[in-house]
Amino acid sequence: MVTKKVSVVLWPIMTDIDTKERIKIQAADLFIKYGIRSVSMDDIANSLGMSKKTIYHYYADKDELVDAVIVKEIEHNENCCQIDISQSENAIHELFLAMDMVLEMFRSMNPSVLYDMEKYHPRAFTKFHKHKNDYLYNVIRNNLVRGIKEDLYRDDINIDIISRFRVEIVLLPFNPEFQAKVKHNLVEIEEEIILHYLFGLVNLKGHKMILKYKQERNKKTASNAKIK
Repeated sequence: MVTKKVSVVLWPIMTDIDTKERIKIQAADLFIKYGIRSVSMDDIANSLGMSKKTIYHYYADKDELVDAVIVKEIEHNENCCQIDISQSENAIHELFLAMDMVLEMFRSMNPSVLYDMEKYHPRAFTKFHKHKNDYLYNVIRNNLVRGIKEDLYRDDINIDIISRFRVEIVLLPFNPEFQAKVKHNLVEIEEEIILHYLFGLVNLKGHKMILKYKQERNKKTASNAKIK
């Protein structure tokens, strides 16, 4: 009897949480695919089969929804990053795992997402900017320290300068002017940037390891293409 009463009390609370989470997940999917500016609250409501009034019950406005989406995406990316670090064999392998995660994310991402966020949703962009300058910076710096200790990266690297350089070019693939000039998609741009960065870090031992991981990655890509 007690269990039944608790269930009755918790049910509307759980339903509320589920609905709020559904809105957030669907909004994230649409923002990533079409860009933030081009997706309206009507679009989100229609894709969920609910009224716009229902969305406004959980989120005061689009700005609040974008903010919630960014917080969730940052948490997800940080969790994935920590898993990659813990599962990596060495510093170079860590970057290959990170590259695979980023490229998979970029395959379906509209290039205007970060530009839209910076211009129209500054509160959310401030959160992303903090994530980039604090969390990502430390991940990059720790990877450099690790690579030097493992005798895979050159020991004459200026860790502070290279860490800051790498974190500052994170946004480069999303720059509209840069995109217009290079005529390549996000995946191609980011892969080239990461590999260029990595080859610039390594000593001879590390160089050989990059070639090994590239070969394994190419074989896996070719195998997956045959399955499809």
